Amino acid sequence: MPDLKKKALVAMSGGVDSSVAAYLMREEGFLPIGVTMMLHDQDLGTVQGTHLCCTPDDIEDARVVCSTLGIPFSVVNFMDGFKEKIIDKFIDTYLKGQTPNPCIDCNKYMKFGRLFEMAEEQGCEKVVTGHYARIEYDEKQGIYKLKRAVDQTKDQTYVLYFLDQDKLSKLYFPLGEYEKENAREVAEKAGLIVARKHDSQDICFVPDGDYAGYMEREAMGKINLMLDASKKASQEKGEEDKDGKFLDTEGNILGTHKGYYHYTIGQRRGLGIAAEDRLYVVDIIPETNQVILGSNDDLFTRKVEIVDFNLISLPDEDKILEKNEEETKLSITAKVRYRAKDTAGVLTLRSDGTATMIFDEPVRAVTPGQSLVVYSGDYCLGGGIITS
Repeated sequence: MPDLKKKALVAMSGGVDSSVAAYLMREEGFLPIGVTMMLHDQDLGTVQGTHLCCTPDDIEDARVVCSTLGIPFSVVNFMDGFKEKIIDKFIDTYLKGQTPNPCIDCNKYMKFGRLFEMAEEQGCEKVVTGHYARIEYDEKQGIYKLKRAVDQTKDQTYVLYFLDQDKLSKLYFPLGEYEKENAREVAEKAGLIVARKHDSQDICFVPDGDYAGYMEREAMGKINLMLDASKKASQEKGEEDKDGKFLDTEGNILGTHKGYYHYTIGQRRGLGIAAEDRLYVVDIIPETNQVILGSNDDLFTRKVEIVDFNLISLPDEDKILEKNEEETKLSITAKVRYRAKDTAGVLTLRSDGTATMIFDEPVRAVTPGQSLVVYSGDYCLGGGIITS
């Protein structure tokens, strides 16, 4: 039987990973307390053909798993905070012509924000999730480090770059040492009903994947105000009406688009433009409702600007090229999106939380609104939001 004095709050999504995490904590002698967050309108989970999290079926699966394990379970309503921190930011980011990453924000503000408050209230020593990542304590430096998972194909450190020393000291990722298939085998042996359940993939509050349609339903008023202001400014300046137009990199009109929020950097399909060579979205200008198209070569850059950089830890001294009160230069690798490959370069991190990354070789389709996350070998050093 678990030691009732050792409690661990386990974020239960109703999937196999969090379920196995709860099982492993029980095996380590903790009393896991399963918690499922209700984040959005549960009717969204009824859309067919979607792989969402936090649906009514997921909540029921989490309940059954906790019953099987003989541990407490509860559902907490975080819908108000979710709208403010996640949905509203999602909309505002799209309005800026950028591409948001709401799953990172959900981790930051909900899973590793509100759940920590609950854990403290209930006297839990650890907050546990089913993420594939590892945490190490460096005795020499006296700090915690975030490390890639054993299963590199499932590694989720990219979406955890915002963690700080306080949270890392209280977190535990039991699956960091497991291969995904091994986790499913553990679930089967433990008799958990979710052993072969599919992984969630879609953004939970946009179940059909139609982000532009979601924007039109939820933010058309704001969009119209912005577009009206753009048209008025062009008329006052006596400029050619390029509102709602595809332009090439020289400013020539190529055609009319459906609204800038329908597009993202690097997009090729669905443009509706006939051209001899393939065209890609290379820039989005929401203030004038213009979408700039160019060649594949136009998508490559070596320089990336970042804001709100969170530094988890520094690399070994031989990777620190320069360090003073104003800025630190690091020789590291970085990823500009979750599935991107690590690319080497030099990061200049400034005291105001801004940073500049100069890659050794050009990277493709760097997208404002997404995150740049930096590494030294297997260690995730931190990251921030791409602005340009």
